[in-house]
Amino acid sequence: MLTGLLLLTACSGGGETPPSPAAAPTSPPSSAAPSPSSSSPPPAPSSSSSPPSTSAVPPVGSGKVVVLDPGHNGGNASHPGEINRKVPAGRGQTKPCNTTGTSTNAGYPEHAFTFAVAQEVGNALAAKGIKVVYTRQNDSGVGPCVDERAKIGNDANADAVVSIHADGSTSPTAHGFHVAYSAPPLNAAQGEPSLKLARTMRDGIRDDGFATSTYIGSAGLSPRNDLGGLNLSTRPAVLVECGNMRNADEAGQMSSASGRAHYAQAIAKAIEAYLAGA
Repeated sequence: MLTGLLLLTACSGGGETPPSPAAAPTSPPSSAAPSPSSSSPPPAPSSSSSPPSTSAVPPVGSGKVVVLDPGHNGGNASHPGEINRKVPAGRGQTKPCNTTGTSTNAGYPEHAFTFAVAQEVGNALAAKGIKVVYTRQNDSGVGPCVDERAKIGNDANADAVVSIHADGSTSPTAHGFHVAYSAPPLNAAQGEPSLKLARTMRDGIRDDGFATSTYIGSAGLSPRNDLGGLNLSTRPAVLVECGNMRNADEAGQMSSASGRAHYAQAIAKAIEAYLAGA
């Protein structure tokens, strides 16, 4: 899909769908970073060359904040008036608040896929001491709108905002993932930081065995000027289209628990790699 802190209007459904901001979704565990353990005062120097005592080293993600934005929402389809309401989308544009997203040919919906993957990504990051904020807390609500999703990431002062989606191209050969970023940039965060996040995300997902898109972008990267969640972000932000839900092989991966876990693992590792070098 080219549609759902982020945020964007990607997915075949035509937009990003935001849900209500806040702390973690129903399932993910607490994302608060663990506080490093305290250490005793250093021992008095001695003639022997024993190594000095050291304090516990905080995890790499300690103090970092990541906003995860699972695209769309389960209640969008039953609230057309609300999700079709026009909202600011950046660059002087307005767009529908959100969209319903796409689905596999067998009916597995994008909003369920993105929510499940986001929770697994969040669990992995929280275990590394990273604070995780989600743009929606369940898969049965409406929205939030794309501008609200962007605001969640901005208000959280996120070190990285990652919007998770899946595409719905009906082209018989269309498959593969791509990572969208705002271009040309509208602020400093949309420049090098977002491009670095996009490249790191692309590299990480590709290195985990996923093929880059055969039909959108170039080498897995897609500069965009029409995605509200990205346009309105003042933090490093990207939108990941994990693959094409209408492609039989990728639909199978997205519909299975093991496949979703694989996507989540790749995305989480890429986020960690970005934060380590940020």
